[in-house]
Amino acid sequence: MKKLAKRNELLGTETAYAVSAEASEYVARGIKVYPFHLGDINIITSQNIIDGCMAAIKAGKTGYCPAAGIKELREAMSWEMNKDRDTDYTWENISIQSGGKPVIGKFLLSLMEPGDEVLYPSPGYPIYESQINYFGGVIKPYRYIETDDGFKFDIDYFKSLITPKTKILIYNNYQNPMGACSSEEEMAELARLAVEHDLFVLSDEAYFDVFYEGKGKSIVDYPGMKERTVILYTFSKKFAMTGWRLGAACGPKWIIDSINKINTNDEACTTHFIQYAGVEAIRGDQSYSKELIKTLKRRLDVLCDALKDCPGIKYVKPKATFYLFVNVTEAMKKMGMTDVEVFRKDVLAKTGVSFTTRNHFGEPLPGETQKYIRFAYSGINEEEIIEGIGKFKNYIKSFY
Repeated sequence: MKKLAKRNELLGTETAYAVSAEASEYVARGIKVYPFHLGDINIITSQNIIDGCMAAIKAGKTGYCPAAGIKELREAMSWEMNKDRDTDYTWENISIQSGGKPVIGKFLLSLMEPGDEVLYPSPGYPIYESQINYFGGVIKPYRYIETDDGFKFDIDYFKSLITPKTKILIYNNYQNPMGACSSEEEMAELARLAVEHDLFVLSDEAYFDVFYEGKGKSIVDYPGMKERTVILYTFSKKFAMTGWRLGAACGPKWIIDSINKINTNDEACTTHFIQYAGVEAIRGDQSYSKELIKTLKRRLDVLCDALKDCPGIKYVKPKATFYLFVNVTEAMKKMGMTDVEVFRKDVLAKTGVSFTTRNHFGEPLPGETQKYIRFAYSGINEEEIIEGIGKFKNYIKSFY
């Protein structure tokens, strides 16, 4: 009889891909879809990065390489981290990964015992919750509060979750899906609590460089944090390299050594020649990356302009990421809807506009009453943003 291991029942998924599958079914039927659902990037990687990869292939970099990654990329990564953060990493503080996502599981495997409590954001990247459950941890989701200035950490609620069994904090500043940006005061308080309660911290900095106002700041910059924090870094966003699957874990050597051992037991090594693309991404011309951020900023501006005067919704324009988290509570009340997934499916069927909802980013917390949807604008051009949001607005207005 076919029977999977029981632990597989604990493994979640990234349900945005299920929305993508639904959207693809509409496309297959000849229906135009406006893809706001996935945080992919419809902009090709810079030619110099592609050339760096091709040169490595032609030079024979097609075999195995060290499990921790090639030294050239680890040195480039330490330089990249140190120039923007108050760190003094060397190449030995870096472990190269096949994307940013593997860092989550390997961090937990290195530090979390079954039964340890892990604090993580909800709504937040759903793989946090999935991996904590799968590896036997106890999920302790913390929440944010919607304000006129964006989403803010509910620090009192966060404090109430900490117990003697709490061991790990997963922190995603410049946050998916909300686009939330912590103030310096908020980040300093989180750092203080991490030190006070001796928590290890995974700082997911996937969107650290997708920043439209000012400059990104890392929690490792605060006292006592370098020795307890691993940074998740990915090439996907800043360099439009989502499909290359290249990232890194950056942190204390003793934790990085453990992650490297897991690399050996898992994938053996990140693809050899792709790592040279990473070297070129960091060391090479940065003008393309700067233009990418400008393009994303224009798309955000266009999206927000298009949503103006749409009844029953509210949002705050984020300073980072490529997501807009929209409160649709009042619109849904006007429609007589209570289930945000019913709302999503109805919008897709009647307008072709495809997006995710709060429910795709972790189990809703007890007492939640507000309804949210997320527009990702990294994979859709400005003209289609205007056209799609026009249809979305007309759909909403038809109920008023």
